[in-house]
Amino acid sequence: MELVKIGEKTYYIKNPTNIGIYKVDDKNVYLIDSGNDKEAGRKILKIVEEQGWNIQGIISTHSHADHVGGNKIIQDRTGCVILANNIEKSITENPILEPSFLYGGYPFKDLTNKFLLAKPSQCISIEGNLPEGLEYFALKGHFFDMVGIKTSDDIYFLADCIFSEDTISKYHLFFLYDIKEYLNTLDFISTLKGKMFIPAHCEATTDLSKLIEVNKMKIQEILDKICNACSNEMTFEEILKYIFDEYNLVMNANQYVLIGSTIKSYLSYLYDEGKICYEFKNNKMLWKKVNSLG
Repeated sequence: MELVKIGEKTYYIKNPTNIGIYKVDDKNVYLIDSGNDKEAGRKILKIVEEQGWNIQGIISTHSHADHVGGNKIIQDRTGCVILANNIEKSITENPILEPSFLYGGYPFKDLTNKFLLAKPSQCISIEGNLPEGLEYFALKGHFFDMVGIKTSDDIYFLADCIFSEDTISKYHLFFLYDIKEYLNTLDFISTLKGKMFIPAHCEATTDLSKLIEVNKMKIQEILDKICNACSNEMTFEEILKYIFDEYNLVMNANQYVLIGSTIKSYLSYLYDEGKICYEFKNNKMLWKKVNSLG
C-alpha cells in the first residue's frame, strides 16, 4: 500500500481497492472504503498512525466485501463511525445478505468466504452525516445504492462505476446489478469536471473519456453476444455456459454466483428493452431473441 497526496486535504492509498483519505482537520481523517479484509484494515491503520492521524469515520461507497472488509477491525480499534447509504447500510450491517442475494437462497459454505462475506460493522446513514468538505452522489448500476464522494479539493472517488482496460480485456465480465442504471451512470460521470478521478480498481486519472467508452463498448458486446445466443431457445444455465465459453473463462462457485447474477441482469435489461422474450416449456424457462419485422 502506498499513500499518495492529491490535494490539500485529500489522499488515497494505492491498493487493489483504492482507499480514499480526507483530512477534516490536522488530526482527524475520514476513510473512503476500507479494503477487502482485516489484513487490509491493519495496513490502513498502520499508514494512518504513521501520519499521526485519527480515523474519525469510514464512508462505505457500497457494501461489497472488497470495500467493507476492513470496517470491523478499524471500527473495533478506533471507535469510528461508518457511513453507508440505504440498502448498502443494511448489507454492511448484515453481510450474509450479499451471498444470499447472489445465490438466490441460503448460501452453501463455499460462498461464505471473505470475497463474498465481510464481517458485520455498525453503520449510520450517510444522509446528513458527512463532514464539511465532502459530498456524496449516486452511482447506481454496479450495486443497489452505491455512492461516489467528492472532496473540497475537487477530487472524485468513483467506487466501482468504471473498470480498467486491463480488467476488461482480462475478465470481460464484471459484476453489475442494473445494466440500464450502469449505462446512465457512465453518461453521468462523463459530465463531471474535476481535478482528479479515483475509481476503486483503476489508476487515478484526469480524463475518464477513454475508460467510459471502453466500458460502454464491452457492455454492448456482451448484450450482442447474449442476444445472438438467444437466436435459439436457451435456458439461463446454457446462456451462462455460452458466455463463459466465449470468453474462455473458468467457472467456480464465486464466479457462478457473481457472473450468474450479472447475466440475469443482462437478460432483464434485454427483456425490458423488448429484445428477448421467455417461455416455459417442459418446466424449463427458455429465453429467445425477438425477431424484428421488416
